[in-house]
Amino acid sequence: MLMELARLRDHAEWADRVLLNALQATSKAPADAVREYAHVLGAAEVWLARLERRPARAAVWPSLTLAELDELVGAVHAGYAKYVAALDEPGAERMIAYTNSAGQSFETSVKDILLHVALHGQYHRGKVNLLLRQAGLLPAPTDYIAFVRGVPAATTAAASRPAG
Repeated sequence: MLMELARLRDHAEWADRVLLNALQATSKAPADAVREYAHVLGAAEVWLARLERRPARAAVWPSLTLAELDELVGAVHAGYAKYVAALDEPGAERMIAYTNSAGQSFETSVKDILLHVALHGQYHRGKVNLLLRQAGLLPAPTDYIAFVRGVPAATTAAASRPAG
């Protein structure tokens, strides 16, 4: 399980950087796409802070510029890299107590938190890509298989060019 968690962490960092590069490459990134991307990083930071038992450096839905997001992506992924590298099997089973943004208290295992962060991030990266496509821009290839292969996943002809 630890190898899979490390692989998902590696994919998340790669995907977040691919998406940030796509947003930075546009002359005017859609505000809703930037907001959604900021949520990917903000939520990941909040979960990392819970794992590390410290205050979060960003809100779940932060309002940040692309330059600020560039800084946050580095800090968040450096934190996860360090955390996952030090993780052992008993540590992955450890329960983490926390209070969510609605004020509800929970206990969740480290491995389930790490799986949630990976799945949550990918869900919202998909939303960012939808927003890019709706703005007439090309989506960024963040699929896991693109990460594994080292090349973008296949697309349809209509999906590979901007609308217009």
